[in-house]
Amino acid sequence: MLDIKNKTIAEIVSDDISTASVFKKYNLDFCCGGGKTVEKACIKANINVDEVINDLLSNTPKNDAPTLNFKDWNPEFLADYIVNVHHTYVKENLSIINEFSTKVASVHGHHAPETIEIDHLFTTLSNELISHLEKEETILFPAIKSKLKDPNFSYDKNVIAILEDEHDSAGTIVKKIQELSNNFTPPVWACNTFKALYHKLDEFINDLYQHIHLENNILFPKVK
Repeated sequence: MLDIKNKTIAEIVSDDISTASVFKKYNLDFCCGGGKTVEKACIKANINVDEVINDLLSNTPKNDAPTLNFKDWNPEFLADYIVNVHHTYVKENLSIINEFSTKVASVHGHHAPETIEIDHLFTTLSNELISHLEKEETILFPAIKSKLKDPNFSYDKNVIAILEDEHDSAGTIVKKIQELSNNFTPPVWACNTFKALYHKLDEFINDLYQHIHLENNILFPKVK
């Protein structure tokens, strides 16, 4: 138990991605804030560390999907995976969620003002992500591949710091959306579009957390 308490959240999730669900349950950040130890993160969030550790110890990975050992993948393969899985997911879902969000804010904003702010926040997040993905696909990831093929190839490593800062910005927006939506819990009177919006936001942000985790805690350390 002492060993888990003193491990960083990023280390634990990197070793077993299924533990991400435990940290999500307690709203403990495993991507941008993954550098904190379990104990320090719990103290900061005023959460009982023993409860979190017990859940981690009793966590059982789902058997309906293979365990992917991301930390053992080479950087080129991992970068391709991020583009093919996470970047594709983001691009396919941004317009859908923006459409739902704008409709809900327009129809229900007068008696659920938080939906207006959620709409504004997700629009900001969308614009940031579009620019962010382009930087990764056209600048950083090609540079990583070139460096692997030619050790003499050099590129500005500051781009990684810029992308990490953008991850932090996205994380701040996401946390605000979670807070405003009561952790994606629609009101009892919510229409189907309202329910669909919160469902898609929850799904999108879960994917984004893993997306950022793979970059901040596994890919970037491999290539810095």
